[in-house]
Amino acid sequence: MMIQSNRLDECRVCHRKRVRKFLSLGKTALANNFLTREQLKRHEPVYPLEVGYCRGCRYVQLWKPVPPKAMFDRYLYVSSTSSTLSRHLTSVADAVVQKLGLTDGDLVVDIGSNDGCLLRGFKAHGVHVLGVEPARNLVGLARRAGVATYNGYFSLATAKRLRRRYGPAMAVTATNSFLHIPDLDDYLAGLDAWMAPEGVFVIEFHYLADLMKQGAFDTVYHEHVSYYSLHPLIFLFDRFGMEVMDVKRLPVHHGQLRVYVKRKTGSRPVADSVAQLLDAETRLGLGRYATYAVFARNVFHNIRKIQRTLLGLKRSGASIAGYGAPAKGNTLLNVCRIGPDVLDFIADKSRLKQGLFTPGQHIPVVPAEKILQAQPDYLLLLAWNFAEEIMQEQGEYIRRGGKFIVPVPRVRII
Repeated sequence: MMIQSNRLDECRVCHRKRVRKFLSLGKTALANNFLTREQLKRHEPVYPLEVGYCRGCRYVQLWKPVPPKAMFDRYLYVSSTSSTLSRHLTSVADAVVQKLGLTDGDLVVDIGSNDGCLLRGFKAHGVHVLGVEPARNLVGLARRAGVATYNGYFSLATAKRLRRRYGPAMAVTATNSFLHIPDLDDYLAGLDAWMAPEGVFVIEFHYLADLMKQGAFDTVYHEHVSYYSLHPLIFLFDRFGMEVMDVKRLPVHHGQLRVYVKRKTGSRPVADSVAQLLDAETRLGLGRYATYAVFARNVFHNIRKIQRTLLGLKRSGASIAGYGAPAKGNTLLNVCRIGPDVLDFIADKSRLKQGLFTPGQHIPVVPAEKILQAQPDYLLLLAWNFAEEIMQEQGEYIRRGGKFIVPVPRVRII
């Protein structure tokens, strides 16, 4: 049942009742829950996809989270599939080791460690590593790659148990997975229990300011409980005796933020970048509800343009397929109601997704080799944040006359 109220009972960061809805994308299937042919015959659950803004602490949050076990016990997104992302995660490890001065005896923990791609970068520096990953299928991939990984959800109880076994963590990382957490208090309590006195928490996530600028509505899906700017993070970590010591904006995924967090009692200094970004967010209007209302209007304008473009090409007799089957792509397909009557197939390099069907719209996912076999007139870039990498890989498709449709930030044909 859709939520009718325009108020949320309580903000997950400040616990005040000052959250107001600004974006409603209807009911959608879970964006990473790809289906087998047999599952197509069964009922597929859908959930409201709505976002609100807290006028108390500026936290932007999913209106009604889905229980994590419905999304993460088995997970089909694999970090190593993208060469761009793999290189980035190696650079993350290099940067953290250098900035924190990590040495051979130090422990680095990665929460939501996926296939161990980030921790492989840390291992190259000789530090001890441990992943915490709820998806059983990904844990197997990480362990086969030589990355020690605990299979389970991160919590206070988990942190206490693992600290007793492995010792305190000098660095705890969470690249994109921090967005997935509905119970922030338990998570932060777990971090506080495991992190060494001089330890640092390093997080990366799609930065709200960039998401807003791009009109990246497809980044909204049920896994992403949070859409962070720096202001609410300052508030959140302060409640647990921690503070942001440095921030860095990054180009990966068309705009991420890396945040370093330390204990207030720690000796590491706070960089000027923190105050500078807080000022920038205020100038950008991230502290005003009106900014988000304008964003929502622009989103629906672009959704209509995507629909008109694709349906117009299809009516003209053009063949269209999709490239990339990321979660964000399924938000776009479901919200725009683009199904197999428009896209003949979606090509993806991940073997875990090939042979399955997209959630909601049920478009078949095939190996990337299918592109040259079928040579569709157009490829809709659902993984548009990796457009440069994809276009380089698909040079032969381009030479044969194929064109790309980039849907965000605005629809364009290349």
